[in-house]
Amino acid sequence: MTHSSGENCTEARYNRGMIDLMTLEAYCNNLLCVEAFDDYCPNGVQVEASREVRKLMGGVTASQALIEAAEAWGADALLVHHGYFWKGEAAALRGVKGQRVGGLFRHGISLLAYHLPLDAHPVHGNNRQLAERLGFAGAEATQAAGGLLWQAELESPISSQQLGLRIEGALDRPPLHIPARREPLRQVGWCTGAAQSYIEQAAELGLDAFISGEISEHTVHLARELDIHYFSAGHHATERYGVVSLGQHLAEQFNLEWCFMDLDNPV
Repeated sequence: MTHSSGENCTEARYNRGMIDLMTLEAYCNNLLCVEAFDDYCPNGVQVEASREVRKLMGGVTASQALIEAAEAWGADALLVHHGYFWKGEAAALRGVKGQRVGGLFRHGISLLAYHLPLDAHPVHGNNRQLAERLGFAGAEATQAAGGLLWQAELESPISSQQLGLRIEGALDRPPLHIPARREPLRQVGWCTGAAQSYIEQAAELGLDAFISGEISEHTVHLARELDIHYFSAGHHATERYGVVSLGQHLAEQFNLEWCFMDLDNPV
Protein backbone atom coordinates (compact mmCIF):
# COMPACT_ATOMS: atom_id res chain seq x y z
CA MET A 1 0.00 0.00 0.00
CA THR A 2 1.28 3.42 -0.89
CA HIS A 3 0.66 6.62 1.00
CA SER A 4 0.38 10.14 -0.33
CA SER A 5 -0.52 13.58 0.92
CA GLY A 6 -3.97 13.24 -0.66
CA GLU A 7 -6.48 10.45 -1.09
CA ASN A 8 -5.40 6.95 -1.94
CA CYS A 9 -7.62 3.93 -2.51
CA THR A 10 -6.09 0.47 -2.56
CA GLU A 11 -8.47 -2.10 -4.01
CA ALA A 12 -8.50 -5.87 -3.88
CA ARG A 13 -11.02 -7.66 -6.08
CA TYR A 14 -12.08 -11.23 -5.42
CA ASN A 15 -14.90 -13.36 -6.79
CA ARG A 16 -18.14 -11.47 -6.46
CA GLY A 17 -19.46 -12.72 -3.13
CA MET A 18 -22.07 -11.52 -0.67
CA ILE A 19 -22.49 -11.83 3.07
CA ASP A 20 -25.28 -10.80 5.41
CA LEU A 21 -24.26 -7.82 7.53
CA MET A 22 -25.12 -9.55 10.81
CA THR A 23 -23.17 -12.63 9.81
CA LEU A 24 -20.20 -10.41 9.02
CA GLU A 25 -20.55 -8.68 12.39
CA ALA A 26 -20.75 -11.99 14.27
CA TYR A 27 -17.59 -13.21 12.53
CA CYS A 28 -15.69 -10.01 13.36
CA ASN A 29 -16.93 -9.94 16.94
CA ASN A 30 -15.72 -13.49 17.50
CA LEU A 31 -12.41 -12.93 15.70
CA LEU A 32 -11.63 -9.77 17.69
CA CYS A 33 -12.97 -11.06 21.03
CA VAL A 34 -15.18 -7.99 21.40
CA GLU A 35 -16.80 -9.19 24.63
CA ALA A 36 -13.44 -9.00 26.42
CA PHE A 37 -13.27 -5.20 26.15
CA ASP A 38 -14.91 -2.39 28.11
CA ASP A 39 -14.64 0.19 25.37
CA TYR A 40 -15.47 3.87 24.92
CA CYS A 41 -17.89 3.13 22.07
CA PRO A 42 -20.01 0.25 20.73
CA ASN A 43 -18.03 -2.25 18.65
CA GLY A 44 -19.61 -3.92 15.63
CA VAL A 45 -22.49 -2.60 13.55
CA GLN A 46 -23.15 1.02 14.48
CA VAL A 47 -25.39 1.87 11.51
CA GLU A 48 -27.53 -0.77 9.78
CA ALA A 49 -28.43 0.75 6.42
CA SER A 50 -28.22 -2.36 4.25
CA ARG A 51 -28.15 -6.07 5.10
CA GLU A 52 -26.27 -7.35 2.05
CA VAL A 53 -22.53 -6.65 1.80
CA ARG A 54 -20.70 -7.17 -1.47
CA LYS A 55 -18.43 -4.12 -1.54
CA LEU A 56 -16.60 -3.20 1.67
CA MET A 57 -14.60 0.00 2.07
CA GLY A 58 -12.19 0.61 4.93
CA GLY A 59 -10.85 3.76 6.51
CA VAL A 60 -9.47 4.98 9.81
CA THR A 61 -12.30 7.39 10.72
CA ALA A 62 -15.93 7.53 9.55
CA SER A 63 -15.66 11.14 8.40
CA GLN A 64 -17.89 12.85 5.85
CA ALA A 65 -15.13 12.54 3.25
CA LEU A 66 -14.93 8.78 3.80
CA ILE A 67 -18.71 8.44 3.50
CA GLU A 68 -18.64 10.36 0.21
CA ALA A 69 -15.83 8.15 -1.07
CA ALA A 70 -17.84 5.05 -0.10
CA GLU A 71 -20.86 6.42 -1.97
CA ALA A 72 -18.81 7.12 -5.08
CA TRP A 73 -17.30 3.62 -5.02
CA GLY A 74 -20.68 1.98 -4.45
CA ALA A 75 -19.81 0.45 -1.08
CA ASP A 76 -22.43 -1.47 0.87
CA ALA A 77 -20.58 -1.08 4.16
CA LEU A 78 -17.75 0.86 5.79
CA LEU A 79 -15.23 -0.73 8.15
CA VAL A 80 -13.46 1.78 10.42
CA HIS A 81 -11.44 2.10 13.62
CA HIS A 82 -13.08 5.35 14.73
CA GLY A 83 -16.86 5.27 14.45
CA TYR A 84 -19.57 7.09 16.41
CA PHE A 85 -21.46 7.09 19.74
CA TRP A 86 -18.50 7.68 22.06
CA LYS A 87 -19.07 7.80 25.81
CA GLY A 88 -19.72 11.34 26.99
CA GLU A 89 -20.70 12.81 23.63
CA ALA A 90 -24.13 14.25 22.88
CA ALA A 91 -26.56 11.51 21.83
CA ALA A 92 -28.68 13.56 19.41
CA LEU A 93 -28.21 12.91 15.70
CA ARG A 94 -27.80 16.54 14.70
CA GLY A 95 -25.08 18.72 13.26
CA VAL A 96 -22.03 16.88 11.91
CA LYS A 97 -23.04 13.50 13.35
CA GLY A 98 -26.57 13.86 11.99
CA GLN A 99 -25.25 14.65 8.51
CA ARG A 100 -22.88 11.68 8.59
CA VAL A 101 -25.42 9.14 9.81
CA GLY A 102 -28.08 10.56 7.49
CA GLY A 103 -25.73 10.14 4.54
CA LEU A 104 -25.09 6.51 5.43
CA PHE A 105 -28.82 5.77 5.49
CA ARG A 106 -29.56 7.71 2.31
CA HIS A 107 -26.98 5.75 0.36
CA GLY A 108 -27.57 2.39 2.00
CA ILE A 109 -24.08 2.16 3.53
CA SER A 110 -23.80 0.30 6.82
CA LEU A 111 -21.07 1.10 9.32
CA LEU A 112 -18.95 -1.34 11.33
CA ALA A 113 -16.46 0.06 13.82
CA TYR A 114 -13.88 -1.71 15.98
CA HIS A 115 -11.86 0.32 18.45
CA LEU A 116 -9.91 -1.32 21.31
CA PRO A 117 -10.44 -4.86 19.95
CA LEU A 118 -8.69 -3.77 16.77
CA ASP A 119 -5.85 -2.14 18.71
CA ALA A 120 -5.21 -5.30 20.68
CA HIS A 121 -5.65 -8.16 18.21
CA PRO A 122 -2.47 -10.29 17.98
CA VAL A 123 -2.67 -10.64 14.18
CA HIS A 124 -4.79 -7.86 12.67
CA GLY A 125 -4.40 -5.30 15.45
CA ASN A 126 -2.93 -1.83 15.00
CA ASN A 127 -0.06 -2.55 17.38
CA ARG A 128 0.89 -5.82 15.68
CA GLN A 129 0.64 -4.30 12.23
CA LEU A 130 2.73 -1.26 13.19
CA ALA A 131 5.41 -3.58 14.58
CA GLU A 132 5.57 -5.42 11.27
CA ARG A 133 6.05 -2.20 9.34
CA LEU A 134 8.75 -1.03 11.72
CA GLY A 135 10.54 -4.37 11.53
CA PHE A 136 10.27 -5.16 15.24
CA ALA A 137 10.91 -8.90 15.46
CA GLY A 138 9.63 -10.65 18.57
CA ALA A 139 7.02 -7.98 19.23
CA GLU A 140 4.63 -8.86 22.04
CA ALA A 141 1.96 -7.29 24.19
CA THR A 142 2.93 -6.44 27.76
CA GLN A 143 0.71 -6.65 30.84
CA ALA A 144 0.72 -2.86 31.04
CA ALA A 145 -2.23 -0.71 29.92
CA GLY A 146 -4.52 -3.71 29.73
CA GLY A 147 -2.29 -5.39 27.17
CA LEU A 148 -2.38 -2.43 24.79
CA LEU A 149 1.26 -1.45 25.36
CA TRP A 150 3.60 -3.56 23.20
CA GLN A 151 7.36 -3.99 23.33
CA ALA A 152 10.27 -5.54 21.44
CA GLU A 153 13.98 -6.01 21.95
CA LEU A 154 15.84 -4.79 18.89
CA GLU A 155 18.08 -7.33 17.17
CA SER A 156 20.91 -4.78 17.27
CA PRO A 157 21.10 -1.55 19.28
CA ILE A 158 20.37 1.58 17.23
CA SER A 159 20.55 5.30 17.83
CA SER A 160 17.46 7.40 18.44
CA GLN A 161 18.14 9.10 15.10
CA GLN A 162 18.07 5.74 13.35
CA LEU A 163 14.77 4.86 14.98
CA GLY A 164 13.31 8.19 13.90
CA LEU A 165 14.38 7.53 10.32
CA ARG A 166 12.91 4.03 10.46
CA ILE A 167 9.57 5.43 11.60
CA GLU A 168 9.64 8.09 8.88
CA GLY A 169 10.41 5.50 6.22
CA ALA A 170 7.59 3.21 7.33
CA LEU A 171 4.90 5.87 7.80
CA ASP A 172 5.92 8.44 5.18
CA ARG A 173 6.11 11.21 7.78
CA PRO A 174 8.81 12.30 10.22
CA PRO A 175 7.89 11.74 13.87
CA LEU A 176 8.18 14.42 16.53
CA HIS A 177 11.03 13.22 18.75
CA ILE A 178 11.46 14.23 22.38
CA PRO A 179 15.02 13.06 23.10
CA ALA A 180 16.44 11.43 26.21
CA ARG A 181 20.00 10.98 27.40
CA ARG A 182 20.19 7.22 26.96
CA GLU A 183 21.85 5.87 23.80
CA PRO A 184 21.79 3.47 22.03
CA LEU A 185 18.28 2.00 22.08
CA ARG A 186 17.69 -1.68 22.80
CA GLN A 187 14.16 -1.94 24.21
CA VAL A 188 11.32 -0.15 22.40
CA GLY A 189 7.64 0.09 23.31
CA TRP A 190 4.63 1.43 21.45
CA CYS A 191 0.87 1.89 21.47
CA THR A 192 -0.86 3.44 18.49
CA GLY A 193 -3.20 6.43 18.45
CA ALA A 194 -3.72 8.70 21.46
CA ALA A 195 -1.74 6.58 23.93
CA GLN A 196 0.83 9.15 25.01
CA SER A 197 -0.40 8.72 28.58
CA TYR A 198 1.18 5.26 28.69
CA ILE A 199 4.67 6.76 28.69
CA GLU A 200 5.08 6.32 32.45
CA GLN A 201 4.19 2.64 32.19
CA ALA A 202 6.68 2.30 29.33
CA ALA A 203 9.38 3.84 31.54
CA GLU A 204 8.49 1.49 34.40
CA LEU A 205 9.14 -1.44 32.03
CA GLY A 206 12.67 -0.12 31.51
CA LEU A 207 12.12 0.72 27.83
CA ASP A 208 14.53 3.07 26.08
CA ALA A 209 11.91 4.56 23.76
CA PHE A 210 8.14 4.78 23.47
CA ILE A 211 6.21 5.36 20.23
CA SER A 212 2.62 6.53 19.98
CA GLY A 213 0.47 8.67 17.74
CA GLU A 214 -0.25 11.94 19.52
CA ILE A 215 1.57 14.17 21.98
CA SER A 216 0.32 16.45 24.75
CA GLU A 217 2.08 19.36 26.41
CA HIS A 218 2.76 17.41 29.58
CA THR A 219 4.17 14.43 27.63
CA VAL A 220 7.25 16.49 26.80
CA HIS A 221 8.04 17.06 30.46
CA LEU A 222 7.37 13.43 31.37
CA ALA A 223 9.67 12.14 28.63
CA ARG A 224 12.49 14.40 29.79
CA GLU A 225 12.05 13.61 33.47
CA LEU A 226 11.66 9.87 32.88
CA ASP A 227 14.67 9.87 30.53
CA ILE A 228 12.83 7.94 27.82
CA HIS A 229 12.78 8.83 24.12
CA TYR A 230 9.28 9.68 22.93
CA PHE A 231 8.25 9.55 19.28
CA SER A 232 4.92 11.06 18.27
CA ALA A 233 4.32 9.40 14.90
CA GLY A 234 0.74 10.49 14.18
CA HIS A 235 -2.61 9.15 15.34
CA HIS A 236 -3.89 8.46 11.83
CA ALA A 237 -0.53 7.25 10.53
CA THR A 238 -0.06 4.66 13.28
CA GLU A 239 -3.63 3.36 13.01
CA ARG A 240 -4.00 2.79 9.28
CA TYR A 241 -2.88 -0.79 9.29
CA GLY A 242 -5.32 -2.66 11.52
CA VAL A 243 -8.28 -1.82 9.28
CA VAL A 244 -6.22 -2.76 6.22
CA SER A 245 -5.30 -6.15 7.67
CA LEU A 246 -8.81 -6.95 8.91
CA GLY A 247 -10.49 -5.74 5.72
CA GLN A 248 -8.21 -7.78 3.47
CA HIS A 249 -8.87 -10.83 5.64
CA LEU A 250 -12.65 -10.36 5.35
CA ALA A 251 -12.43 -9.83 1.60
CA GLU A 252 -10.51 -13.07 1.15
CA GLN A 253 -12.70 -14.99 3.59
CA PHE A 254 -16.02 -13.97 2.03
CA ASN A 255 -15.03 -13.09 -1.58
CA LEU A 256 -15.88 -9.42 -1.17
CA GLU A 257 -14.69 -6.43 -3.13
CA TRP A 258 -12.45 -4.41 -0.82
CA CYS A 259 -11.05 -0.90 -0.94
CA PHE A 260 -9.05 0.96 1.70
CA MET A 261 -9.35 4.73 1.42
CA ASP A 262 -6.42 6.57 2.96
CA LEU A 263 -7.56 10.12 3.66
CA ASP A 264 -4.66 12.32 4.67
CA ASN A 265 -4.66 13.51 8.27
CA PRO A 266 -1.65 15.37 9.72
CA VAL A 267 -2.51 14.48 13.33
